[in-house]
Amino acid sequence: MKTVIKNISELIQTESTPRKWVAGEEMKQLNTIKDAFIEIEDGLISSFGSMEDWNGISDWNSTEIIDAEGGMVFPSYCDSHTHLVFAASREGEFVDRINGLSYEEIANRGGGILNSAEKLQNATEDELYESSLKRLNNLIQMGTGAIEIKSGYGLNLDAEIKMLRVIKRLKENTEVTIKATFLGAHALPKEYKDNKEGYMDLVINEMLPKIAEEKLADYVDIFCEKRYFTVEDTCRLLEAANKLGIQAKTHVNQFNSIGGVEASVKLGALSVDHLEEMKEEDYEALKNSECMPTILPSCSFFLGIPYGPAKKMMESGLPVALATDYNPGSTPSGNMNFVASLGCIQLKMTPEQVINATTINTAYAMGLEKEMGSICVGKKANFFITKEIPSYSYLPYSFGENVIDKIILNGKIIA
Repeated sequence: MKTVIKNISELIQTESTPRKWVAGEEMKQLNTIKDAFIEIEDGLISSFGSMEDWNGISDWNSTEIIDAEGGMVFPSYCDSHTHLVFAASREGEFVDRINGLSYEEIANRGGGILNSAEKLQNATEDELYESSLKRLNNLIQMGTGAIEIKSGYGLNLDAEIKMLRVIKRLKENTEVTIKATFLGAHALPKEYKDNKEGYMDLVINEMLPKIAEEKLADYVDIFCEKRYFTVEDTCRLLEAANKLGIQAKTHVNQFNSIGGVEASVKLGALSVDHLEEMKEEDYEALKNSECMPTILPSCSFFLGIPYGPAKKMMESGLPVALATDYNPGSTPSGNMNFVASLGCIQLKMTPEQVINATTINTAYAMGLEKEMGSICVGKKANFFITKEIPSYSYLPYSFGENVIDKIILNGKIIA
């Protein structure tokens, strides 16, 4: 069965040959085709171009026609950093912050990650699956076609595995492309409050081998930050994961730059995420590496902390990715359209840079650059069709407005 989308006012992020990523000055460039079409076969893009070059329909009986009606077509967003699986919201802590408490103060009072861990440990796998599926379906409606989901609210063997099994069920039962990340080293559970070495032993010697054996994780992660896990802890975990063939994606530089970027790069991390605080040595570590710097601007928006220095990264010749950090404590939104708007409004990125940062570059940050992130023959037919809009810049400009008309994943109309 072939599907043809016709009458596309502009086809965004087209490629004749898939690129690994877009970096530096190239992030200002964006390939598009006006008055375009796309052909889809077996869930993959089989052809695209301008309407004047379209050969028409040879077999009407086996071809579905979708009329874009002058809307634009964008490749689906790839959200390369989320904590989508959780048991309950944390709006009480939101009110605490309004009343003057800091993120660290809330954590010290038993809130934050430990709050989510306690609630998750008491939830059943089915309860977690159903609530997470609802959230995921909402994100699909907003244009996300690939998503990374972390564990990290379990903080013991059974609960971490429960989370990863929920992620596996989401992979198996939805059209969205999902990558799973093991984040056992997210915080110290209460019973290990004064025994970090003991907890690291548990993560590395018990959790990680079991998760590798069951093939539940594509990646491993750690929160490398003051009062959480050190650079030495990070090196120890990543070295153990590398021996098991599991690559890293790490939380670094959210509140402090303590050497986590350099350690992550040296040990082959696919991405380093947050990067609100950067030193010159962090930029140097990323140059000429294979590691994707990933900024999470909606976390900065929600917590009122600095935004990552996207412009300086690009001026240094680096690629930049933008993801949501969707989680109940510091970013209770997985809306990539809002992330795109923040990229323009707060990070001072151009619309072209933002589109590159939320498609091609986030696809790389999930190991999906050969499958997603652009309109390219052979890639998955994952994209969204907008309502009629005046330009692609209107999408980040019109924050708060839903301009998406149709969602297509694996060549199928989802909504």
